[in-house]
Amino acid sequence: MERNPTWIPVVAAAIADTEGRFLLQQRPIDKHHGGLWEFPGGKVEAGENPRFALVRELNEELTILVKETALVPIAFAESPPDNPSPGIVMQLYKVVEFQGIPVAEAGAGLGWFALAEAAGLPMPPLDVALVDLLAERAQ
Repeated sequence: MERNPTWIPVVAAAIADTEGRFLLQQRPIDKHHGGLWEFPGGKVEAGENPRFALVRELNEELTILVKETALVPIAFAESPPDNPSPGIVMQLYKVVEFQGIPVAEAGAGLGWFALAEAAGLPMPPLDVALVDLLAERAQ
């Protein structure tokens, strides 16, 4: 019997600078949600644990090195239950340390944004939810 996934696990990184701004990447125009800003990350592949997936994604997308022990889970967001396609569950991890200088390998651009600035950017719905959660906690 063929099984279709009912949800897709996705991981994302909250990387903050010393001024409290978060690193966001802009999705390539030719991809789903093209041109929108998002937390760096991606899908967890079959057999991968979420932390390893995020380490891999950050190296592929930003060319930075992160140890699994430098990731702290801080929030999650999920697609609404009435979503017609497989839903997404996105885990957000705070990156407490990394090596290298982030470079936009996979995205169209990178930027450092305060939460108030990020809230005004065009973003996919789950990234909007995560920005809102972080902003609520910062109050």
